[in-house]
Amino acid sequence: YCSIMPPAMTDILDIWAVDSQVGADGLISVDFLLPTGTYINLDVPRDATICHIKQLLWKQAHSYPLFHLLMEIDSYMFSCVNQTAVREELEDETRRLCDVRPFLPVLKLVTRNCDPGEKLDSKIGVLIGKGLHEFDALQDPEVKEFRSKMRRISEEKLLSLVGLSWLDWLKHSYPPEQEPSIPENFQDKLYGGNLVVAIHFDKCQDVFSFQVSPNINPVKLNELAIRKRLTIHGKEEEVDPYDYVLQISGRLEYIFGDHPLIQFQYIRKCVMNRTLPHLTLVECCSIKKMCEQEMIAIEAAINRKSSNLPLPLPPKKTRTSVWDNSNPFKIMLLKGNKLNTEETAKVHVRAGLFHGTELLCKPIVSAEIFGRSEHVWNETLEFEINVCDLPRMARLCFAVYAVMDKMKTKKSTKTINPSKYQTIRKAGKVHYPVAWVNTMVFDFKGQLKSGDFLLHSWTSFPDELEEMLNPMGTVRTNPYTENATALHIKFQEYSKLPIYYPPFDKILEKAAEIAKSSENAGMAGRGGKKFYIELKEIMERDPLTQLCENEMDLIWTLRYDCRENFPQSLPKLLLSIKWNKLEDVAQLQALLQIWSKLPPREALELLDFNYPDQYVREYAVGCLKQMRQFRSILLSPSSDEELSQYLLQLVQVLKYEPFLDCALSRFLVERALANRRIGQMLFWHLRSEVHIPAVSVQFGVILEAYCRGSIAHMKVLSKQVEALNKLKTLNSLIKLNAMKQSKAKGKDAMHTCLKQNAYREALSDLQSPLNPSVILSELYVEKCKYMDSKMKPLWIVYNNKMFGGDLLGIIFKNGDDLRQDMLTLQILRLMDLLWKEAGLDLRMLPYGCLATGDHSGLIEAVSASETIADIQLNSSNVAAAAAFNKDALLNWLKEYNLGDDLDRAIEEFTLSCAGYCVATYVLGIGDRHSDNIMVRKNGQLFHIDFGHILGNFKSKFGIKRERVPFILTYDFIHVIQQGKTGNTEKFGRFRQCCEDAYLILRRHGNLFITLFALMLTAGLPELTSVKDIQYLKDSLALGKSEEEALKQFKQKFDEALRESWTTKVNWMAHTVRKDYRS
Repeated sequence: YCSIMPPAMTDILDIWAVDSQVGADGLISVDFLLPTGTYINLDVPRDATICHIKQLLWKQAHSYPLFHLLMEIDSYMFSCVNQTAVREELEDETRRLCDVRPFLPVLKLVTRNCDPGEKLDSKIGVLIGKGLHEFDALQDPEVKEFRSKMRRISEEKLLSLVGLSWLDWLKHSYPPEQEPSIPENFQDKLYGGNLVVAIHFDKCQDVFSFQVSPNINPVKLNELAIRKRLTIHGKEEEVDPYDYVLQISGRLEYIFGDHPLIQFQYIRKCVMNRTLPHLTLVECCSIKKMCEQEMIAIEAAINRKSSNLPLPLPPKKTRTSVWDNSNPFKIMLLKGNKLNTEETAKVHVRAGLFHGTELLCKPIVSAEIFGRSEHVWNETLEFEINVCDLPRMARLCFAVYAVMDKMKTKKSTKTINPSKYQTIRKAGKVHYPVAWVNTMVFDFKGQLKSGDFLLHSWTSFPDELEEMLNPMGTVRTNPYTENATALHIKFQEYSKLPIYYPPFDKILEKAAEIAKSSENAGMAGRGGKKFYIELKEIMERDPLTQLCENEMDLIWTLRYDCRENFPQSLPKLLLSIKWNKLEDVAQLQALLQIWSKLPPREALELLDFNYPDQYVREYAVGCLKQMRQFRSILLSPSSDEELSQYLLQLVQVLKYEPFLDCALSRFLVERALANRRIGQMLFWHLRSEVHIPAVSVQFGVILEAYCRGSIAHMKVLSKQVEALNKLKTLNSLIKLNAMKQSKAKGKDAMHTCLKQNAYREALSDLQSPLNPSVILSELYVEKCKYMDSKMKPLWIVYNNKMFGGDLLGIIFKNGDDLRQDMLTLQILRLMDLLWKEAGLDLRMLPYGCLATGDHSGLIEAVSASETIADIQLNSSNVAAAAAFNKDALLNWLKEYNLGDDLDRAIEEFTLSCAGYCVATYVLGIGDRHSDNIMVRKNGQLFHIDFGHILGNFKSKFGIKRERVPFILTYDFIHVIQQGKTGNTEKFGRFRQCCEDAYLILRRHGNLFITLFALMLTAGLPELTSVKDIQYLKDSLALGKSEEEALKQFKQKFDEALRESWTTKVNWMAHTVRKDYRS
């Protein structure tokens, strides 16, 4: 038994996770339940299709009683309970049993008349990894209302798709990828001002090459191609060029519309890389066919009855406004359960009211009491703030502390390990954090909470606390209620009527009233010239610089000046207002209505935790919606391109939203439903974290909304989920076998496994999760392998059907957190974009990387590239000599680039080396050596593996933080100088590129700080507090003048130049160590 069941499996019942160990003929015992009440047990092949299993059952059922009562075989289908504990009907009978993965091997035969609504719910549950019945079971009015609202939005979206023309459907499903900015040097890459394109014809072998103007539009190109083909074949028929569309060969990407050819990303890339673009002319009937298939699925979803229609709204009860209540805010702390502290420890609860990270009044500390499992306080906590002054987004934060006279000895294990969390010493005593929990003061409808609440708490504390509390923590309670510390509290009842926060019109009325009564209304908020200079200085500071009390007062007093002269000062104004004064809050909301829209890059900051107000966040989302209008016609990416650039952060800041229904979640779902590329990215960013208890419901209901509005896309995503499940299983098997067998045997076992039908089908013909335009068509099993590192990443290779195209590779990792790599690569992509906007193309290669689940994900394998270490080793048999061989890299480039191509390769190397030198310096990317820097055969250099960023370094003693030097090695300088020592002209140009690149990034310093700040909620080990982001501020020398910053950068560059031999020696040591180990 042990030889079949891998000990690494946590669940002994997971019979599907080992399908790779049992051969393709492996049988599994399944219980079948028939509608006649008959029970049959059968051994069936685990990779058999459902259709085949049904035939086997039918054969067997013949010999059982009551068989004559059964209808025709096709009148039935199987149902089972799946891995998300949902009953699933197995309609698609081409699926294999091992891919269905029933929770237990029990299949029930049912008649085919089940509710289509139920069927869809079951499919969505399987796809998002969370059964929808879990949402129903919560019986939470907020969840119910949000799901109902999103369902309406999704169903409206589906209705809008019905009846689209094939071209409009194509625009929606596969929007062309464009890049409107034209690089300065693109003319040099053309042939006499023209570009060459190869056009293939669908369903035949014809291929024609054309020289065309870069400004020709796609329809004109269609016309040229059709005319040439008709001429060659001697036909004279009339063909409409509008009946065809150009597809990028081997990709799910189309080129159509009224834009010049050079504006399409693919064409641009080919021109810049000097490769031939391959396009295929496809007849519109093929597109119509794809469109019709999707329409059938959409119409089936629309025609079913909507299962839970929204309930009619209850009649409005009489209510009172919170602004009419001037009582002090109070709560009752009743008791605590399961505090899990030592009997000798006293326990107290600390409570604070926050708006973002701003404390609204002094925190309150309860009495210290002893107790065992239950601690009873029955104590009123009165805060120094009146109910009327509570802002709408006020949150009440609690922390439970055990108080001891001295540090605990290591023997005592009852309370939290003191080394793990910071302990606080006060008045000779030690305070140990035990648990924390936060809750909103108003509910999702704006009603002030009243009555009893049981708050199940969390035990993992962040590195930094505010006033010994954790306001940035979630306001959702711990769903694992069985063992969680629980606090019983009671909100005071101030009135028999419900108390609500005033609606928006009442807020504006209040502001108008204040403005009228203010005598010097004409002068309010204006300060004349003498304050202009002071304000300007404050506004130019970066987002990390704290404002002092006087500056805040000045900004608030001169708020109208700020609006007119410094609209970008809005974040600083919002940090200056007193959120615990209802009059100020009302005036701010009125001012926000007339504040001009900020560019999207500046508005992103307003989605940070420091700006919790719902109207501010709505304003910020309103600015993001303007993306299209803000871009200058030639310079910036399209609206969806820009959105995809920041999507990672936008999903993370959803965690700051206290309520499900907010402007940001609606915006993300709407944009995802309008563009499948955004939809796929949003799906994976949410799906990869849906296992985290604090966001499970929030991310789950957004995923559900996306699926309901994108029925046709669900099939594509399901195929991706299934493929990733297979890769995870294969990886577990390899890890298990790696201990027992040689690498060669392990590779053979991997190939045997990939040749099984169940694997081959699951891993073939799917859209890549990394990029939906890329089709992973046919597995090239012989080239597939796994790497030696601890987590045994899988290297899966595909035969790309593109003409003369390279093989396509993806790397699957399971056991490593890819989110930090994903963030770093996203920032490298942004740097590349900012450089290009400024007319500097540094040939960056920010390859694809996507986290798809808990510590698992995919990385794009870059073709035709090798690590510096391998290039050096291959040219020298001795590891020690390898790193000293200064010509190795240049000789390697010469081998693949002859004549003029060598100059081009050195140019690619020089530009990309400048880009990565600056990027790694600014981002503090540590642990750089010859194994994680690679070069492509065309000369492009790029970095991989970003395990340490922001100056976190591996050292002998664990991780240490230090300034990352600028990294240059002698070999790189040798290539840049074309192998000629003292080639100062080439090296001077490289140096200039580095300086220009650095200054461009500095000008966007605030954007980098904002993007990292928005990621604080992701829980990355090297990005946990604002202190970590301080690194960027220093490396970009923000707060210094451009001259000072450039001077500092030049010093770093000279230092790197002096150290280039030391870097070489360090890399040599790394190579020798690696060689010795292997």
